[in-house]
Amino acid sequence: MPEPLLRLAGVSKRFGRVVVADGIDLTVEEGTAVGIVGPNGAGKTSLFAIIGGELGADAGEIWFKGHDLAGVPAPRRCRAGIGRTYQVPRPFANLSVFENVLVCVEQGAGERGKAAHRRAIEVLDMTDLGAQPNVPAARLNLIGRKRLEVARALGGNPSLLLLDEVAGGLTDAEVEEFVAIIARVRATGITVIWIEHVVHALLRGVERLLCLAAGRVIADGDPATVLDSDDVRAVYLGGGPELVAGA
Repeated sequence: MPEPLLRLAGVSKRFGRVVVADGIDLTVEEGTAVGIVGPNGAGKTSLFAIIGGELGADAGEIWFKGHDLAGVPAPRRCRAGIGRTYQVPRPFANLSVFENVLVCVEQGAGERGKAAHRRAIEVLDMTDLGAQPNVPAARLNLIGRKRLEVARALGGNPSLLLLDEVAGGLTDAEVEEFVAIIARVRATGITVIWIEHVVHALLRGVERLLCLAAGRVIADGDPATVLDSDDVRAVYLGGGPELVAGA
């Protein structure tokens, strides 16, 4: 069988008595989309930080494209093809939308000149920012900042895109726009792992769902089956139906 794009084996991390990753095993195949749900404090964002190299694991292994990532810093993981977004967008506020993406293309993908400009324009079109290239990032509204957050991550030409609650705080209509953006991203062959509390959006964008609780994977599989499991309902205080509705 071919090597999975991403493989985690026994990944653990704690801060004192607080465990954010507890022996996590995970494989993600190339071209797939995996969703992650779980209550606040479950370790979802910490898992992204560990995969991306911003947070070192205490134990376990992470393999990407068949290469062991032990000791590989975040910038090199980005160059290798791991891109991520953040719950709170982090644009360069004084730069334009185009300049924000161009910086990420040059620094993340290593492209220069006309090739870098072309890539930046492609990414802006993919994320519905093509009509706002010269707008200062500081002037964007919430959905604009979230689009730009995804565009900046895509600028690095990732093989794996880690999305952290990109639909949070958006209206229903804006969530629909983001679902369409993620569909376009997937159509290019990029593998996606998506953390989201707006579960109805997640269900339209992924074919596999994980639930994390206390740093552990407590369910993994078909999204409907995962959301209907007793363990998942228990960590959401019996909120299974609301989960499906996206509360």
